[in-house]
Amino acid sequence: MTGTTDDAGFKRELEQKVRAGERLSREDGIALYESDDLAWLGGLAHEVRTRKNGDVVHFNVNRHLNMTNVCTASCAYCSFQRKPGEKDAYTMRIEEAVRLAKAMENENLTELHIVNGLHPTLPWRYYPRSLRALKEALPQVSLKAFTATEIHHFEKISGLSASEILDELIDAGLESLTGGGAEIFDWEVRQHIVDHETHWEDWSRIHRLAHEKGLKTPCTMLYGHIEEPRHRVDHVLRLRELQDETGGFQVFIPLRYQHDFVDMRDGKIRNRLQARTTMATGAEALKTFAVSRLLFDNVPHVKVFWVMHGVQTAQLALNHGADDMDGSVVEYKITHDADDYGTPNKLTRDDLLELIQDAGFRPVERNTRYEIIREFDGPDPARRESPQPMRV
Repeated sequence: MTGTTDDAGFKRELEQKVRAGERLSREDGIALYESDDLAWLGGLAHEVRTRKNGDVVHFNVNRHLNMTNVCTASCAYCSFQRKPGEKDAYTMRIEEAVRLAKAMENENLTELHIVNGLHPTLPWRYYPRSLRALKEALPQVSLKAFTATEIHHFEKISGLSASEILDELIDAGLESLTGGGAEIFDWEVRQHIVDHETHWEDWSRIHRLAHEKGLKTPCTMLYGHIEEPRHRVDHVLRLRELQDETGGFQVFIPLRYQHDFVDMRDGKIRNRLQARTTMATGAEALKTFAVSRLLFDNVPHVKVFWVMHGVQTAQLALNHGADDMDGSVVEYKITHDADDYGTPNKLTRDDLLELIQDAGFRPVERNTRYEIIREFDGPDPARRESPQPMRV
């Protein structure tokens, strides 16, 4: 298909393809990003989202646990990592991680999300032992742990294959990998932002293995830095092709690149991209959700991580293709109030229910595997001012 989305005929062709369930091409994706008609784009993505998920917005009550911020890598965008010996570098003893996790138990959490730095000296055994101890302490909580980058790191420090590592972690209680380490796969961009050795070939190899072993995993994309729309399209299409092969991705999560507003307390700005980048606007974020939903036709869910987007943009994303809002995080060290817009560091279950209903949707609590735990009422249709899914 050739043309631009400023052309009414071209818009009609794209609409027909979407409504007929035809797969959009790389050229279609690039053309969609060139559109300035966000209302049209959001409406089309909302059609697809509604066809797949109705008026539901999924959420889960999860907590993030980062057991160490010590990392051998110095990725250009990352403010989380610390080098050994830095003042605020830390590594938890397993007992400490369990104590922190147990303190969250009364918050009705169903998932613990664990991501760490690539620690240069921690032994491989630390990681399965951690999962085993956490699972023993919180048997009802699903463990979503480790990026593909971490699994690749474990291969190097253990001498084991990724297959053997995953088998041992699954035996210790692992239920899902996390989706991190993806960033942008295209080497044109990646070589400037990533400072570790896990690129598309190893990232896809490890998720493929996880899917073969029965794990369902999320996948992510870090957008809004030095990449161009064509790189975002390429990123999604690589994931779409892998999903054709394995069917193991449950959700796609666009993550908005953040400037470092918080972690420069020690006088160090670790985000080396910050001086030459601006963060994505709300409109650019909504466009990214919409195009991603339209292109990624074989993944069931698209999640908006409110910590990185702010609460209002997260609500609007529900009308631009997203059907999942990340759960009530108490503290998320990697990105906390990084947008400097007063984003809260905690949302309770009631907060989430109100946000979802206020946006005109029906909240459904899920577990890590997207099995329904509890359904809630949507907006009260008897109320005259009852909200409906927003059209922007």
